[in-house]
Amino acid sequence: MAKSKEAKISPEIKYQYDAIIIGTGPGGEGTAMNLAKSKKRVAVIEKQPSVGGGCAHWGTIPSKALRHSVSRLIEYNSNPLFNLKEQRSKLTFPDILNHAGNVISKQVNLRTSFYDRNRIDIFHGEASFVDNHTIKITQPDGTFEHMTAQTIVIATGSRPYHPPKVDFNNDRIYDSDTILKLTHDPRHIIIYGAGVIGCEYASIFRGLGAKVDLVNTRDRLLAFTDAEVSDALSYHFWNSGIVIRHNEELAKVETRSDCVIFHMESGKKMQADCVLFANGRTGNTDKLNLAAIGLEADGRGLLKVDDNYRTQITNIYAVGDVIGYPSLASAAFDQGRIAATAILHGHCPERIISDIPVGIYTIPEISSVGKNEQELTAAKIPYEVGRAQFKHLARAQIAGTEVGSLKILFHIETKEILGIHCFGERASEIIHIGQAIMEQRNGGNNIEYFINTTFNYPTMAEAYRVAALNGLNRLIK
Repeated sequence: MAKSKEAKISPEIKYQYDAIIIGTGPGGEGTAMNLAKSKKRVAVIEKQPSVGGGCAHWGTIPSKALRHSVSRLIEYNSNPLFNLKEQRSKLTFPDILNHAGNVISKQVNLRTSFYDRNRIDIFHGEASFVDNHTIKITQPDGTFEHMTAQTIVIATGSRPYHPPKVDFNNDRIYDSDTILKLTHDPRHIIIYGAGVIGCEYASIFRGLGAKVDLVNTRDRLLAFTDAEVSDALSYHFWNSGIVIRHNEELAKVETRSDCVIFHMESGKKMQADCVLFANGRTGNTDKLNLAAIGLEADGRGLLKVDDNYRTQITNIYAVGDVIGYPSLASAAFDQGRIAATAILHGHCPERIISDIPVGIYTIPEISSVGKNEQELTAAKIPYEVGRAQFKHLARAQIAGTEVGSLKILFHIETKEILGIHCFGERASEIIHIGQAIMEQRNGGNNIEYFINTTFNYPTMAEAYRVAALNGLNRLIK
């Protein structure tokens, strides 16, 4: 962890604010709200015209709104109750963007009300450091003003990485931010990068009927996930018509008036209407003038922090995507809360739980918490597996969401739950039941909980009972 440099602060110095937070995404919001509720004078600086950060405007909210629309369209077209005509219902990418825009507006209005209600001052402009306690806010017309605070929190988020050999000014080349400005409906798209963002957008475009080539720089999809879940997603993508190309690297992109030609290092070439680059992200620190306070970001623009989210400078904190892993909106809120407590009391005894649930909003969804089989095997931890196939659940049969399964990994001797992995519709909701049991102490984390608990019937939650019975029946008697 980074060691803090003691800043010389005179107790007689008075500042305009107790804290200034740069950025209004989940991390910035979490910090600001918790400080304001402790009666601190708080200001936030947002370079965009409205609050919410990348989460609300380009990342989590719009992509999940797009995914929801496409998922419902797929369900509608595959349901024989509604699909009574030969012509399938269709939506275009601009159609579903309208829905995403409505959700973004609701989120912005809601989050703006939070700042108003807690009497937090909002300033719009580009923030940069003058010194440890002074921020310069620059407007688009070049005018600026200075603000001072005892503590400053960097919550500027991240942006898509742009390979220098790619011309992102071309109107056929997009990243995960600019794809939300797509005005036409592509019939064929190449997605470079098969991480979370790439796989989510592959689901969206394929669900809309576009041909999708998914270029993966690694040997399997989402290599950090459980191997069986990764294989399930790969099969589902393959079965839906997505072409996946593993272990490929970009050589160059050739743009023409009517298409793009994608050249790979292996010598392969592909042609499509447009390209979406989703291969890596960069921390938004390049315009902060960090040199003025002696702070330095790493090669990816990320900042190092200690357990309290304090940087190397004692009164400067950082939360959210700008510090890297786990780069989740859910975790950023908690990081902001913990940072606020540390600012108020000098340290925070609480920590984000080690088993953070991961939700990947592909179609179907993926969600997991805890260890996967590869990790447990490598650590030589004796475990067993309990599985429940969604196709055997009454609720899934009723809803027509029979693709997927739930997998519980538990210790053979103690029956402690070690990991849970879910693939299927509503996976990101289903996972939280198991997460709650995993966090129990003094013997409460036990797979037998699911045997001794009555679940509503029919529900998707019933998968836990089915999986628990399946796993316990595997144990040697």
